[in-house]
Amino acid sequence: MSVQLPLISINGVPDALISPLDRGFTYGDGLFETCRCISGRIPLWDFHRERLINSARRLQIPLDEQRLQGYLNKLLSSLHFNQYPDTVVKIQITRGVGGRGYRLPDHVNPTYCIGIFPGAPLQSSSFLDGVDIRICDMRLGKNPALAGIKHLNRLEHILARAEWHNEFAEGLLLDADNNVIEATVSNFFIVKNKQLYTADLTNSGVAGIMRRTIIEKFAPALNMQVNVEPVSYESLLHADEIFLTNSVFGIWPVTSIAGVPINFSHSIVRLFQQQLIQLLG
Repeated sequence: MSVQLPLISINGVPDALISPLDRGFTYGDGLFETCRCISGRIPLWDFHRERLINSARRLQIPLDEQRLQGYLNKLLSSLHFNQYPDTVVKIQITRGVGGRGYRLPDHVNPTYCIGIFPGAPLQSSSFLDGVDIRICDMRLGKNPALAGIKHLNRLEHILARAEWHNEFAEGLLLDADNNVIEATVSNFFIVKNKQLYTADLTNSGVAGIMRRTIIEKFAPALNMQVNVEPVSYESLLHADEIFLTNSVFGIWPVTSIAGVPINFSHSIVRLFQQQLIQLLG
């Protein structure tokens, strides 16, 4: 029997509806994860789960890990892997239904919304041939209390993405000090003198799962040093290689900025891509 995507469940109930009083709807009071899924398996689930748990703790949302895992397993079990070998799993967890006002409810019953959407093969044209990116006019604000978390308040990124249509693959976001922080849906790395550099996310930005994979798994396997520090826009112009990372699309080499070609060999990026292909199996 054919299964049509997306598959959506709310608190384990297929095709249920979110209450208009849910704090995720009314205030963006929650967090989410977006995961690449291959034949019903999320290869980087350990990292996704850990970020969910840590982020929920920081937001004071009492996440029930067993409950979440049960809902996820139930939805994945209904998927026909031959029909959809590549999918995207999106998990949203909110503080649940609450009354008016910002005050936290006395009793919190989180909402668990899980969706499975059609995916695409990893080795896309962007993966293989690279992408053209732009610099966004939008500047990211600084907020250490929320930095690193993939929370539901994404208006900065939405307005940044509204700056172009489809002529660019991504847009880099800077802060008020002209440090490059991330892109609208991805993190970035530059290669200089066979060392990696990526932004310090202490004050803003999302600590991406593929970013963590590069830092903790792929770079050490190649004996490459990773420098997590402020990265200026000028340093992009003098990089040996630039690439973007995202747990769904993987690793994209950057070949041009705002239509201006950059002559990169991408030899190191290709090594990371090979590691990713092996990891995803």
